[in-house]
Amino acid sequence: MASMLDRSAGVSKEQEDSNTSAQLTCRLCSKPYREPRILPCLHSFCGQCLHTKIERSGTKQNMECPTLEVAGYMSKIGSDGEKSCDACIDGSTGPAVVFCCTCHHLLCKLCHDHHKHSKIFYHHQLVGLHKDSIKLLPSIMKPTKHFCSVPHHEKEELKFFCETCQLLVCRDCALVLHKDHRIADMCNIAKVHRDAMREALVCAQEVTSKHTRAIDANGKMAEQVYTSRGNATLIITQAFEQLHQTIEERKNTLLSEMGAISLSKTTTLTLQKEQLMKIQDEIGRYTEMTSHILHTHTDHEMVALGDLLPTELKATLKKVENVSLTPNQSSDIHVSLLHIDSLIKQLSIFGHVMDSSPSPSQSTWSSESVAKVKAELSHDGAVVPGEVEDHGDGTYTITLTPQTAGPHRLLITMDSHHVQNSPYDLDVGTKYSTLCNPEQVINYSSYYYSDGIAIHDSGDIYVTFWNDNCIRVFDQAGQQKRTIGSRGSGDGQFTYPWGLFIKGDVMYVADSWNHRIQKLTTGGQFLQTFGQCGSGQGQFQFPVSVIVDQRDTLIVSDSGNYWVVILDQAGTWLLTINGNVPGSHGFQNPYGVALDPQGNIHVAALATNTIKVFTPEGSYVRSYGDVNAASGIVIDEEGYSLVTECSGHCLSVFDSQGHKVHTVGNLNGPSGVMLDPKSGSVYVANTGANTVLKYSV
Repeated sequence: MASMLDRSAGVSKEQEDSNTSAQLTCRLCSKPYREPRILPCLHSFCGQCLHTKIERSGTKQNMECPTLEVAGYMSKIGSDGEKSCDACIDGSTGPAVVFCCTCHHLLCKLCHDHHKHSKIFYHHQLVGLHKDSIKLLPSIMKPTKHFCSVPHHEKEELKFFCETCQLLVCRDCALVLHKDHRIADMCNIAKVHRDAMREALVCAQEVTSKHTRAIDANGKMAEQVYTSRGNATLIITQAFEQLHQTIEERKNTLLSEMGAISLSKTTTLTLQKEQLMKIQDEIGRYTEMTSHILHTHTDHEMVALGDLLPTELKATLKKVENVSLTPNQSSDIHVSLLHIDSLIKQLSIFGHVMDSSPSPSQSTWSSESVAKVKAELSHDGAVVPGEVEDHGDGTYTITLTPQTAGPHRLLITMDSHHVQNSPYDLDVGTKYSTLCNPEQVINYSSYYYSDGIAIHDSGDIYVTFWNDNCIRVFDQAGQQKRTIGSRGSGDGQFTYPWGLFIKGDVMYVADSWNHRIQKLTTGGQFLQTFGQCGSGQGQFQFPVSVIVDQRDTLIVSDSGNYWVVILDQAGTWLLTINGNVPGSHGFQNPYGVALDPQGNIHVAALATNTIKVFTPEGSYVRSYGDVNAASGIVIDEEGYSLVTECSGHCLSVFDSQGHKVHTVGNLNGPSGVMLDPKSGSVYVANTGANTVLKYSV
């Protein structure tokens, strides 16, 4: 507004018209604009003038602004190839050889000579068209001069700038027509504009650089999003495949456990039925004989017969008192699926997919969907509460600090309900408390039902295979080395072999369904047979286990006769421990036998839920444990008993006092158990899973 007031106050109408006329004049032809064209640099020229200049320049692309001729000529002169003469009419005299810095023309040799010898052009400065001369062109060449268009000022060069009128003026205009205006040197104003343009150019370059980086980053981010999508898809797919696999494995495990429990119940009931039928047959025979005698014998014959029959009949009837008349097993197979509704609910909200890293509130489940877990460790009446850490994914970490060593009981509950197998009996700081992660030494999926295990001094593992009627020998890596025996009743043949014991290079085998004990070398050579089928002295009915003590006497568990027999190497019957008696020292279906450091005999009976202990002379000492179908037992030099529980699917460890100090679960119908005399490692025939497991101590 101020500049306009200054302009209206200090400039006459004629002066204003003159200035306006100068602004509308083409700087190439010095005439008013005809079809004016504005170049990107904001300089204006006649359309025809630009067309003529383009034709004269011989190029139709990248023509420089005529106002900025120095840069234009630099580009023109520096281009490759021959250049035509600007002074010749048709350019037929030859290519240009020099450049006139005054005329701003490329000259051929003829025009060059004319320039040198003409008084009009002799003062013009000429530059050769070689690289070294072209580099000096900006410092040699003078910019094009612009003259005032005001009448009588045509010879005055425009060297000043009227800030009031925003016009280039000559010296005379500045003194006369613009004497009251703000006048500045044109070079200073040009410098201000150049600085402003440089500053704007720097800003534009910075913005362009930032935008370029942003565009590149955007493209890379799009590629990363695509990669992240693939990774997320893989993670989700693998997670749910693992969930599906875990659920299937758990289902198969439960079905296997159910099958093992069903088999155990059926076996127990079958044995009980056979026992009852046997007693019933005996009673039937005595009843029939007694009835016959009563109807046929005379008084003399009755007196001669005496009380023989009544005594034998009473003895048979007394056996009934020791046999349960109710089924030893219930028909129930209980399935416990704790928190199934909660588990389904948790699975329905399992996982999150987000467009950024999750916050803590997003990475945990709400307390409404998580069961409350509680843990307690008890010992001799003292209870230690456990610290429970919820990981938010259905898993928990329980931390407990026992105050003393020895047997403890761990109770874990979820929503006040015991988890599976809770309470757990634990041994704190004892020898076998580290038994947890077994090595799968032998996997015999193509064989069936391993039962007895023995370890030779060489480290070879001998295993009886009940259904294959043989003994297989494996090395420590689980590779089979040889097979001993085949199905049959001859020497060195077996029918459902069970227990196995090795002493030195001699092997004793309980040949169960041949009702005998066989003695062989560890190489398989037959040596001797003990016993035959029957219920008398020197006879067996389905012997299961055999061990040999330091005096080389044999201790045999006879499951069919319900007794444990001790005999010498000659086969002489030394002692019978009868389990078919009433009271706490009775047992049924003895399977495993073992000797403790004191020489006492421990009997693990399949149909008895405690371990029975007898002296070497056969006197009852005590009972211990609470076991579920004990099938195998071994005792170490410190008196620890390791018992396999066929229906309990576990290995239980008892100390020398009979306290359970540790339990190894997740087994499947285990039977035989043996200690490596050198390393102390525990070997278990995990029969239901067709494997032999090794636990390092």
